Amino acid sequence: MSIHQILKQYWGYDHFRPLQEDIITSVMENYDTLALLPTGGGKSICFQVPALAKEGICIVVSPLIALMKDQVENLQKRGIKALAIISGMGKREIDIALDNCVYGDIKFLYISPERLMTDLVRERIRYMKVNLFAIDESHCISQWGYDFRPPYLHIHEVRSLHPKVPVIALTASATAIVQRDIVEKLHFKDAKIFKQSFARENLSYSVLILENKLQKMVQICNNLKGSGIVYVRTRKDTVELSKFLSQYGISAAFYHAGLDAESRNLTQKKWISDEVRVIVATNAFGMGIDKPNVRFVIHYEMPESPEAYYQEAGRGGRDGQKAYAVMFYQEQDGLIFRKRFDQSFPPIDEIKKVYHCLCNYLQIPFGAGNGVSYNFNIAEFSSRFQLDVIMAISAIKTLEANDYLVMSENALLPSRVQFLVGGEDLYKFQVENYKYDFFIKSLLRIYGGVFESFVAIKESEIAKRTSFSTTEVTAILRELNKLEVITYVEKTDQPLLTFMQPRYGLENLYIDAAYYKQRKEVYQAKMDAMFGYVERNECRSQQLLRYFDEDNATECGICDVCIDNKRALQLKSKIIEELLEALRIAPLDLEQLVTASKLGTDNYRLEVIRVLLDAGEIKLTDGKYYL
Repeated sequence: MSIHQILKQYWGYDHFRPLQEDIITSVMENYDTLALLPTGGGKSICFQVPALAKEGICIVVSPLIALMKDQVENLQKRGIKALAIISGMGKREIDIALDNCVYGDIKFLYISPERLMTDLVRERIRYMKVNLFAIDESHCISQWGYDFRPPYLHIHEVRSLHPKVPVIALTASATAIVQRDIVEKLHFKDAKIFKQSFARENLSYSVLILENKLQKMVQICNNLKGSGIVYVRTRKDTVELSKFLSQYGISAAFYHAGLDAESRNLTQKKWISDEVRVIVATNAFGMGIDKPNVRFVIHYEMPESPEAYYQEAGRGGRDGQKAYAVMFYQEQDGLIFRKRFDQSFPPIDEIKKVYHCLCNYLQIPFGAGNGVSYNFNIAEFSSRFQLDVIMAISAIKTLEANDYLVMSENALLPSRVQFLVGGEDLYKFQVENYKYDFFIKSLLRIYGGVFESFVAIKESEIAKRTSFSTTEVTAILRELNKLEVITYVEKTDQPLLTFMQPRYGLENLYIDAAYYKQRKEVYQAKMDAMFGYVERNECRSQQLLRYFDEDNATECGICDVCIDNKRALQLKSKIIEELLEALRIAPLDLEQLVTASKLGTDNYRLEVIRVLLDAGEIKLTDGKYYL
């Protein structure tokens, strides 16, 4: 099929969005390609369409498990074979998935950069018929970016397995220096760069300096129709603010990374289907979710960087209709922001202390732990060693940057089952172990394909369809796993901490101080940019676009600053009209002229009179003003 036929068959669209076809053509012609499209600009189609048009499989590298899962599910709904290899999957499960990619007809393999670094995965990719490498959220490769991920620096190594296969890198937020970094770090050859303006003409940006944030939040939710997102910093705030909105009759739910996978999925589905109107969430929510009718995005506090703000605010108005991105600000927010910045860059001795505590917490002996993954509860860890949570997370990120370990996001994986024995052996087992017979029959009736590969299951679903409780179902599955009839992998919602090197003594633990200082300076610059965005009386859209190196952008006309300026201009014009009208009747002294209009303040009318004098519209003679 042609790329247009593929677009029509799988997505139902007759035409590509701006730049999509140019990007796809570049990939089809085997050029290394960098695609910079704004949030909601349709980045995924830029690699999915050419991958479908070519024979073979597309390897998609993505940093977020939730994003990978969403894209895989969306492809599968369209009848396209796709799977993901993510943290929390066992070696056998990964083996089967990779075999399906080598010998089966899988079109897309989604994988994290951490997994891509493993010998097991690289060796199997060598035998796949790869047609394209797609690097999503490619700004993560740059140390100048807002969300730098050290494992991204190793992605280029996989190119040696298929040196003739093109690479497409995609991002919604990259400054000029980050773009150069992406091209360099991915070893692009004859790179083609496509950049669409980051301008969102239907999105009205505002910053509101408030005394009462709660009241304004309710007011916005009541005044604007359609769905909304309220972004907050803490999990506690997601719960409290959603309850507050509900008390005012606004349908609201909360979402954060601490919820179990089922709760998160249910909340997300209710919001997407408009059963819930407003979702109050941490920044764990939203990546990869393409809900078109989001009419407002409220940031209850100032975000960490212009990139983060642009991406999160950009989840509003994806249908092209008018939407509002509103940031709340109080003076104390600035103080909290600066304190958080200091906590995010603890002294190097503190980082080493966290490493020592981590190894003790996970009971890793000296010289051991290399390549081993551990379920990790950051709250429990911080509490046990009396560490500030923000400082502990920051220390772990620095250890990541120095290649000592990798912390994945919450795995969000359901329980999975695969039968290890064939049909005849299973029948024999059922005859000899009658107590498991009904359970096994029920399992086979509820879930298909359990002999070929791992199948996601719900213990609660099995309990509903049988006479067992959920606890009993789990116990039986564990027993069958122990008897090697099945492989049963229980669900997990905790992050995974993987050690990339054996445990070092603190005297041998090297932290790159120069790099650490550079990262601090980068974050300082981003923090200053956010304060500038809040404080400057300049078109909000122009400020964001200039940050992304679009220096010639025109005023948007719909942000709070532009609207205030329009009102001020209209007020000024009306005052001028009234003052000149009064002077047409008779000359006036200053007091009379100032009171000839009732609009604005006395001081503002004085400013207007000075402007008229400077422009020669009026003159002052013997204490009287004339036309």
